[in-house]
Amino acid sequence: MKPQHLETQEIDPRIREALLKAAPEGKITCPEARELADSLGVSPRVIGDACNRLKIKIKGCALGCF
Repeated sequence: MKPQHLETQEIDPRIREALLKAAPEGKITCPEARELADSLGVSPRVIGDACNRLKIKIKGCALGCF
């Protein structure tokens, strides 16, 4: 069960827009997700949580970041 704060908290509009642009087919690679986190000044965890909520799959994750 997901923590309730993740279910009710809004995704930052700039993160939502960037993810939807980066993953138009609902998939993003781990390096792309980490680069996106860096460019937006957020932790990879924030991007991972947003991907989960937007149903975007992170593929090719060898480091276990997501």
